Amino acid sequence: MNKKRKKILFVVESMGGGVFTFLVGLCNELVTDYDIYVAYGVRRQTPDNFSKYFDDKVHLIRVHHFERSIDPRSDVRAFVELRRIANSIRPDIIHLHSSKAGALGRWAFNGKKIPLFYTPHGYSFLMSNYDAVRRFSYRMVERVSAIRNCTTISCSEGEHEETLRLTKNALFVNNGINIDEIQRMMDSIEIETNKEFTVFTLGRICYQKNPKLFNEVASKVPDVHFVWVGDGELRNQLTAPNIEVTGWLSREDALRRSMSSDIFILTSLWEGLPMSLLESMYMEKVCIVNDVIGSRDVISSGSNGFVCKNADEFVEAIQSIRTDPDSFKRLSGQARQDILTKYNTAIMADKYREIYENALRKNNKGKS
Repeated sequence: MNKKRKKILFVVESMGGGVFTFLVGLCNELVTDYDIYVAYGVRRQTPDNFSKYFDDKVHLIRVHHFERSIDPRSDVRAFVELRRIANSIRPDIIHLHSSKAGALGRWAFNGKKIPLFYTPHGYSFLMSNYDAVRRFSYRMVERVSAIRNCTTISCSEGEHEETLRLTKNALFVNNGINIDEIQRMMDSIEIETNKEFTVFTLGRICYQKNPKLFNEVASKVPDVHFVWVGDGELRNQLTAPNIEVTGWLSREDALRRSMSSDIFILTSLWEGLPMSLLESMYMEKVCIVNDVIGSRDVISSGSNGFVCKNADEFVEAIQSIRTDPDSFKRLSGQARQDILTKYNTAIMADKYREIYENALRKNNKGKS
């Protein structure tokens, strides 16, 4: 008789951006071994056709009362929805993703009968666009929720260090990208040739991504073409005449623009472990990042890219790459090799399987 497949319930409020890419990769890797359920919320950046990215065997369940901001009325309703969904599915593992899901989920479930995990994907209290009072309140929510019977699995070493300040019940597994999928897409895309030297970034034009610094860097090298793939509320901060803003593009068109560029820069004020950075490394782009948690956990200056503290250091890195083809080849080659050996979904999924199986074995022993 075949062994009954275990059920994993993923809970995610922030169904968009890097968290979405992460979840698609993990679910599609694990669905051959487990029955996968995803209880999700919808955000503005949630793709309209998001379900097509998941394997057909992944069960998607919308949580209608998930709200990004703190709203007691909606939060209570979401709490009840999550309990009802879990009672219906009867999962063997529950894994919470992002701060809102982590806060509600750690109180909706006690982690005693069903192993409970939480991945922050970037702590809210590190987001410098919030005032000090709000960041303090978010930290207190995390600190109080950390007393629950739940293991926090951070997505980068830097995030893990922050987690250890809250709880010792902590692990970390690096994010990864699906290199088979991205390679198939790359093989089908024809890139531009005989183009001008191009520096690009990708994502929402918002405070976190620091468009002010991006604009400052572009202003200092007016003979270089800069591209921001995406759009957002702070688009008006990108005023340098050598900046092109593409608006939101399809996955394929965004990849085409990325492949046709030379350097990827990430000026973010904070990150979890950015998927756009990992994809750019795989595409053998030289990556230049701001000195923040997540980005600096992946990039080592002079080894596989550059970590910078200000606009002048970004400019210096860009100019050095333009004038030294050998350095470009060495850095981009090492970046790709790091993806192949450390930051891909196959390796990531294997580590999660090990964590889940250990938890299931421990749980079964406790029942016997």
